[in-house]
Amino acid sequence: MPRSTSVQSHPDFTGIWEANLAKSILRGPSPRQILQRILHREPHLDQEILVTQASGHEQRLSFRYKTTGEETTNSIGNTTARTCARWEGDELVIESWLETAGRHLHFKDHWSLSADGHTLTMAHRDDDLARQIVVHDEAPPHAAAKFASGEK
Repeated sequence: MPRSTSVQSHPDFTGIWEANLAKSILRGPSPRQILQRILHREPHLDQEILVTQASGHEQRLSFRYKTTGEETTNSIGNTTARTCARWEGDELVIESWLETAGRHLHFKDHWSLSADGHTLTMAHRDDDLARQIVVHDEAPPHAAAKFASGEK
């Protein structure tokens, strides 16, 4: 069933998503798998990411956003990122700023949902990850169970 994309409401990104690495363009080594669990209840959005590297090493990240444009903070390892999420039409734009190893980094992630609600695209167009596009499909039950249980 498609998620809401009507003129009066924004897309609902809630679900467990698996990156389709064959359809994605990554700026760096390709992992074995990327899974995301998103809980989206306007104006709050919680995102949990599980990245399994080619070596089998797993990394888990958690982010919280307010889609009102209000600035929030999120931890990435030992670094704190300032984030701001806002709607531009049916697209959610999430900007993050952080400093690591003396470098100032800026990320501007554009989230969009396909018309049928089964594909989530996250595109970096004009930031430090420019031209990276990650296409996510709804995760199959076995991937969702792995993500939810923390299995390897």
